[in-house]
Amino acid sequence: MRVAPEIVLTDEERAELTRLARSKLTSVRLALRARIVLLASQGLQNKEIAAQVGVGRVQVSRWRERYLESRLAGIERDLPRGVPPVKVDVARLVALTTQSTPEAATHWSTRKMGAELGVSASTVMRHWHAHGLKPHIVRGFKGSRDPKFVQKLEDIVGLYMSPPEHALVLCCDEKSQVQALDRTQPGLPMKKGRAATMTHDYKRNGTTTLFAALNVLDGQVIGQCQQHHTHIEWLKFLRQIDRETPKGKTLHLIADNYATHKHPAVQQWLAKHPRFEMHFTPTSASWLNMVERFFRDITTERLRRGVFTSVPELVAAIDEYVAHHNIKPKPFIWTKSARDILQKVIRANRRLSSKQNGTLH
Repeated sequence: MRVAPEIVLTDEERAELTRLARSKLTSVRLALRARIVLLASQGLQNKEIAAQVGVGRVQVSRWRERYLESRLAGIERDLPRGVPPVKVDVARLVALTTQSTPEAATHWSTRKMGAELGVSASTVMRHWHAHGLKPHIVRGFKGSRDPKFVQKLEDIVGLYMSPPEHALVLCCDEKSQVQALDRTQPGLPMKKGRAATMTHDYKRNGTTTLFAALNVLDGQVIGQCQQHHTHIEWLKFLRQIDRETPKGKTLHLIADNYATHKHPAVQQWLAKHPRFEMHFTPTSASWLNMVERFFRDITTERLRRGVFTSVPELVAAIDEYVAHHNIKPKPFIWTKSARDILQKVIRANRRLSSKQNGTLH
């Protein structure tokens, strides 16, 4: 006959177990375990204790053995269930993500990193989130090498943050080669449980160029679609701006360094219209022109998913969007000072220089 191991209690242990078994503030589980240990200390066998407290003999045996191993700490909490959690070497995970690439690939995925470290993909994702790591994203950039970058930056940001009195600041640019795309098959509309569909291939029905001038003050847009984007079309657009703006206002036009904007014919026209003052963004710094944000909006909201069977249909859609935008225009608010931008550019150039020097050596 198997005999359960004997439990011998000190006076302090018996007093503590008795308190736990009788207290109304103790959890039911802990009170039951304390009662089991007290009965075991009286010499009762597991089967007898199980009959008294109303639990199984195996459970009684378990708590008797845990008390013998760890005393009171052994019955205060349950053992963890399942497989013990795998400890992640977070420092190695961050180093691999930021300083290496997997074999025959350009960036780490959660599954590849999990296989490398022997952890689950969800664990890798949790630590990536905690450290702000996004290996699947690459953001584009281009540092300006314009020798007059600082002067142009201060000039344009100054117009945004402190516009001159009795004048209008207009951000002008062209969105060229806007395609009138028709899909090869009709798509299905969105419904509950299913996204809208669109074929990946298309039929191209021609292109147009959108000329736009964004009023920094109130967000109004002057738009015009033309077939080409040479200096001739640019002059037509300048004439439209001249017609649609108050005659007594000086016009500060912000544009990029496109050769069309500096054509001799354009220079002659500007000389005859002195209220037009041109301000050119630095080379490779079109992000300074706020009309680019309007181009982003019209592309996302109207053009990218649009289906156009002809160029006139595309032009009508663009004109409709501009008209709708001008009903309740919302200006873009520029918040970064020229000094803050310049400091960021200086830091970026230093990093680029160090990378180039490292590559050369």
